[in-house]
Amino acid sequence: MTEHGTTTRRGTAATGAATGTAYEVAVRAEASLGEGPTWDPATGRLLWIDILNSRVHTYDPATGRRTVRRTDQHVGAVKPRAGGGLVLNLRDGIGLLDPDDTFRWLHRELVPGRRANDAAVAPDGTLWTGTMRYDEAPGGGTLSRVGGDGTVESVLDDVTVSNGTGWSPDGRLMYYVDTPTRRIDVFDVAAEAAGGRITGRRPLATIEDGAGFPDGLCVDAEGCVWVALWDGGAVRRYTPSGDLDRVIPLPVPRVTACAFGGPDLTDLYITTARVGLTAPHPLAGSVLVVPGAGRGVAQPAFAG
Repeated sequence: MTEHGTTTRRGTAATGAATGTAYEVAVRAEASLGEGPTWDPATGRLLWIDILNSRVHTYDPATGRRTVRRTDQHVGAVKPRAGGGLVLNLRDGIGLLDPDDTFRWLHRELVPGRRANDAAVAPDGTLWTGTMRYDEAPGGGTLSRVGGDGTVESVLDDVTVSNGTGWSPDGRLMYYVDTPTRRIDVFDVAAEAAGGRITGRRPLATIEDGAGFPDGLCVDAEGCVWVALWDGGAVRRYTPSGDLDRVIPLPVPRVTACAFGGPDLTDLYITTARVGLTAPHPLAGSVLVVPGAGRGVAQPAFAG
């Protein structure tokens, strides 16, 4: 893996007409499939990826400095590790990047025709990793729980496009998206002593026809769920009871994921994609930000 750095500054603010919500261009880019924004409090940087171009990006909003690192295969997610370095959800398994930039595999599982997708770190420090088939064949993906020692446990094995995963502030609920279902589902989470098992799957909200498909998500300090809408050109916020109470319209149709960041976790960072668009918007593939959108919850680092 190689890393290169550049420096940029935020762009000019624009306004979403339907709500008057101001967004800015945090990182002007042409990512094919920008995804997985994650705030790293240890470094004060935003991590994000370009899945299909095998790139891991960082962005420091205080200085405008950006870095990009090429991975040897498609990367579905990147998260900070408790001891420093990064954990990567890669096509062929889970990789670790140590603080000295040494790469090693934590778990390898080669499945032809399948790739990694979104991932999230649970309150107990385990990594919940998603996969999907390149051809998006129904039931070809999975959701797994990876411990810090590399132990892997299958959680869901009949998934098509495993996507956004997040936990309520008290850790008692888990939210999850399998994109083609058009739903945000919610599970009950067992006590930590029971291994964080999930039960009682049920819909929290369903995205109506014509509004796009749910993709990545995050949960704020009020327990509300923010979800990016692929082919929906927006981010929505749903209350814990499943009511839609906020919409942030965006100029880019393929909105992929969102996460709170910044020193006080009040800025909502949003990744976008340009893959499959015949005439992409100039901001397609960029990272957008809505300053002061709400207040996020500090995310745990991977225990491995």
